[in-house]
Amino acid sequence: MEDKVLNTDYRKFLHDNQFCENWLVNNQGECQPYFPNFEQEFAEPYRLYRFLTDLENILGMDLNDQDRLNAIIPAVRQLLTSADWLHTNYAQPNSQTGWSITSIYEEPNYPITVQTVAWNPNNVSPVHNHASWGIVAIISGEEKNTFWQRSPDNPFKLEKTEEKVFAAGDIVGFTSDAIHCVEPLGQEPCVTFNLYGEADYAQRYEFDTIRHTAKNF
Repeated sequence: MEDKVLNTDYRKFLHDNQFCENWLVNNQGECQPYFPNFEQEFAEPYRLYRFLTDLENILGMDLNDQDRLNAIIPAVRQLLTSADWLHTNYAQPNSQTGWSITSIYEEPNYPITVQTVAWNPNNVSPVHNHASWGIVAIISGEEKNTFWQRSPDNPFKLEKTEEKVFAAGDIVGFTSDAIHCVEPLGQEPCVTFNLYGEADYAQRYEFDTIRHTAKNF
């Protein structure tokens, strides 16, 4: 019963709270608000299979990263508003690593990563890019993102651009070379819905901001 009440409250929060925001992070480490076209219509109920179909249609268009994210973010918000089960479809963080990943959809040769992630506070990710577009929607909790940009004289030398705390209801889109690190805040795990395109693994890096080096992961 508690889960149902939480999910109902979450839907109302997304519908009614004007402070729910959408953000786009570009390759220069700039985090900017994004205001979607609220006239966009979605089928009701908006189930996962409908979302995946819409996603595939968008990915079939000739769009750059930013326009692609602009098109996908409203669909992600609609999915999280409609699909109650996604709010609790995650594993508790591992006691040793401090995090967990739950795959939401898989099939052979399907290039898109669809997952929920739960992170305990007092953990910090490496500084990294994803070498693909990505979207992270905060389901519960808070996380601090620190953003970076590459130095013009050394692609592995990074310059910090800004920090921002995201909370439940925020959705963040990342272009393929957006660089960040993530730190969950508060007393409870931060739970997110994550969506990533097909990565160019040769360009996906963890960065050492002290030595100005990077390694593939």
